[in-house]
Amino acid sequence: MALWSILKVRVRASLRNFQRPLTTIASRVDERVRVRLGEVVGSGNVSSSLAVREQHGRDESFHACKPPDVVVWPENTAQVRQLARICYDHSVPMVPYGTGTGIEGGVVAEEGGVCFDLSRMTDIVDLHEEDLDVTVQPGVTRVALNTHLRHTGLWFPVDPGADASLCGMAATSASGTHTTRYGSMRENVANLEVVLADGRLLHTAGEGRHTRKTSAGYNLTNLFVGSEGTLGIITSATLRLFPQPEAVASAVCPMPSVTAAGECTLQLLRSGVPLARIELLDDVMMDACNRYKGLDYAVQPTLFLEFHGTPASVQEQIRTAEEVLSGYGAGQLRWALAASERARLWEARHQAYYAARALRPGSVGYVTDVCVPISKLPEVITTTKEDLIQSRLTGPIAGHVGDGNFHCILAFSEHGEQERQRITEFCHRLVTRALAVGGTCTGEHGVGVGKRGYLLDEVGETGLEVMRQLKRALDPKGLMNPGKVV
Repeated sequence: MALWSILKVRVRASLRNFQRPLTTIASRVDERVRVRLGEVVGSGNVSSSLAVREQHGRDESFHACKPPDVVVWPENTAQVRQLARICYDHSVPMVPYGTGTGIEGGVVAEEGGVCFDLSRMTDIVDLHEEDLDVTVQPGVTRVALNTHLRHTGLWFPVDPGADASLCGMAATSASGTHTTRYGSMRENVANLEVVLADGRLLHTAGEGRHTRKTSAGYNLTNLFVGSEGTLGIITSATLRLFPQPEAVASAVCPMPSVTAAGECTLQLLRSGVPLARIELLDDVMMDACNRYKGLDYAVQPTLFLEFHGTPASVQEQIRTAEEVLSGYGAGQLRWALAASERARLWEARHQAYYAARALRPGSVGYVTDVCVPISKLPEVITTTKEDLIQSRLTGPIAGHVGDGNFHCILAFSEHGEQERQRITEFCHRLVTRALAVGGTCTGEHGVGVGKRGYLLDEVGETGLEVMRQLKRALDPKGLMNPGKVV
């Protein structure tokens, strides 16, 4: 099939996702199943209310709501196992739900079924301060964990922006602003407790194990990190912790162009500066943040940087960074040293989605991401910005440029069909551009329903078939979050 024909097919499929209305499908959960579910968690923890089901049938993405037939609220792993066994016996689909902050439609109930809302499982099960790790249930969020850890001198650095559940972050292989220094969820999950489709309980590294490394058998932990609920329901995660840095310094640095910002990022990484964070916001994004938060930053492509370490090492990092930045036409750095100042600086970055939407009041937001080899980042970001302008789209760029990952935050009219089509075509070109230089269709958002069509291009026929074989082996009835990933 010719390239343009493939593009048209994918564009039509994406538009159907955009436009698909909320529909009613025949329930796969009959009264007998509802009664059995209620016997496990109590009738008050089972809901068929349309409002509740719609709330659980969407995330923060543009993807149309598809509600489950029933929502249940288990309070422990034993209940999750019993509920899963009931669903398995009656061939009812299961969709895990954490905080609903995903942006690729990962929680939409493509085939109805039962939504497992895990938000009431909020125990911090084990904290091993001396081993630098902690085990948490799926209702524990990133902010809640770090609040709990304050007195210990430890913290968990993976920060996707939203206050997502940590097990949900494991399920989507989330990352964020600290990835350059501390890695993504894939590097920071040591063990997972997972309820399989038939109710069996799996500890991916062995029950109670929390070593820093292992070479014992297949890496089952990383099989489930990024599986998006399609292989099982994560009921606890053992995570690696880090000492809180003694000294922290943050800075905002305007750059003459996105090309210069990308090339400067490359040189900073090559210079050996152990950057804790380096983020890029383009001029459109900076203008949006200024307006939304009442700030006065230069309306130019801008790097947000942060350095961690001892006071002496942070000063050394700053000196090296300033030398590199000056060679790429950087403007004057604005420093934030006090915790309150740093929080205000990074709040502007974390509010980028809402700031972008505020550029067009009443608009709908669509966020997409790709990740490319760092050496290709300047080229791909520059071409993407030109594409946005030529496509007449409101699409600020924000990126975790230290690891080659960037986002386009597209604000559009919910009723503008031509604009929707331009967005869909732009997003296809963006992914195609990333794949062509050895990149990936998603750096941290996950596949969900939005990027299923690109997995074949990315991993090839053999890779995709192996994924499907793994899915069939662990979920032979196809009940775990069906319609996602593969």
